[in-house]
Amino acid sequence: MSGQEQQEARPGLRRWFRRGPWEMAATALIGLGVFMLMQPFSLWLFSNSFAVILVGTLSFVIVSHFPED
Repeated sequence: MSGQEQQEARPGLRRWFRRGPWEMAATALIGLGVFMLMQPFSLWLFSNSFAVILVGTLSFVIVSHFPED
């Protein structure tokens, strides 16, 4: 791929990998995990809450390196 082709392909990727929407999704995942941790109804939700919080936190760390725009 030449340099010009890379420049043409890049805006499509930048549209998908913007920080804002992915950061919001990672934050929502962390919030879901905290809710799962604190709810008194289901042992299955409580048991899987740590994994959900961990995935949300790792996602947030990765997404924080995405470009702003």
